Order: sequence, then C-alpha cells, then structure tokens
Amino acid sequence: MIAPKTPAKRGRRQAAAPKDAERTRADILVAATREFAENGYSGARIEHIVHRMRTSKRMIYYYFKDKRGLYSAVLEEYYRSLRQAESDLRLDDRAPLDALRELINFTFDYHIANPDRVRLVMVENIHKGRHLDTIPFLEELNATVIQAMARICERGQAEGVIRADADPLETYLSIAAVSFFNVSNRYTVAKIFQYDMASAEAYAARKAHAIDMILRYVAA
Repeated sequence: MIAPKTPAKRGRRQAAAPKDAERTRADILVAATREFAENGYSGARIEHIVHRMRTSKRMIYYYFKDKRGLYSAVLEEYYRSLRQAESDLRLDDRAPLDALRELINFTFDYHIANPDRVRLVMVENIHKGRHLDTIPFLEELNATVIQAMARICERGQAEGVIRADADPLETYLSIAAVSFFNVSNRYTVAKIFQYDMASAEAYAARKAHAIDMILRYVAA
C-alpha cells in the first residue's frame, strides 16, 4: 500500500521545483550557446538544441518564447557570467599593477576556456549587435568592469605606478582584444603562419606577452 503524501513531502517537492526550473533553463542555455556558436543565428535550429539536451520544443518555448528570445538570453548569460566572474576576482583588494595583471590573466584564460562564447560574440558582430538591444540593463551590466578598471587606474595614479593618461576603457579594450584574438583567429593564424595558438607552449607565450605588453604600456 502506497503511503499518502504528507504535507512535509509536498513542501520538499514544491521547494525543489524552482531549482529544477533553474537547472533546466541553464542546461538549455548551454546547448543553445553551442548551437548558435557553431551555426550562427540564422543557421541555428531549435530542433538541434532539442536533440542536444533531449528536451522538447515546448519546454524551450516555455522559457524563452521564440528563437530570438533564446538567442538574446544566451547573449545575456555570456555577459552576466563574465562580469560576475570578474567581480569575484576582488581586484580592489590588490595593489594596482597586481590587480591589472590578475584581470589580464583572467580574461585571457576565460576566453580560451570558453571558445563557444567567443564565437557567439563573433556571430553577434556579424549582425551588427542588433540583438543586444533586447537585453535589459545591458550598459549597467557591463559597466562594472570599466568601473573596476577606473579604480585600478585611480589608485595606481595616486601611488605613481600607473601613467596619468591611462584610460580605463581603452585599457580594458586592449585586454579584451589580445585575449579574444587567440580564439577568434586561431585557425587562420595556424594556416597562414603555421603557428598553433591552441598549443600549450603558444598559449603560455601569448599570455605572458599580453601581460607584459599591457603592463609596460600603462606603467608610469
């Protein structure tokens, strides 16, 4: 004989439901990131995402309404997770040049570890960034890293270790550029220069060069 569900058991099941929903939504975003990265926005298919994670179209449409809503959510998740990971570095607790070195090191490693997200940004640039318009609070979300860079520059300038004309935005764009390139252009560089940027040796050399180049530029 099956025992009736007690209120406590029902409560545990209801409490677990939001977590299950979060997990399902996160799993869809992972599968969708790979699909959009590999096939672009136009070439991506909801059917492929369904197959990747063995879910249903109904579930995807329940969470994201349509293909564009899903794509916008994938983009938002990329920027949100990157900015959160940057905030976890606690750069304000480090000496200015050490903080800058840590940010360069992290950004370089993050892009190498997430090639699908690099390709996703490449796809959105092909579309001239128009899908970003659907993401609420996009500027506020991404302003945090520039604010962190500004504090590093201000502290470094006050201590006399960072040049007075160092610009937070330009400095961060240089960090992002040298980090992004190692993923976005690895295949063409391999063909043109016979240089495998994905190898362990090249990876270490490129990161050391990037850190040295940027620190030398901003140092007083």
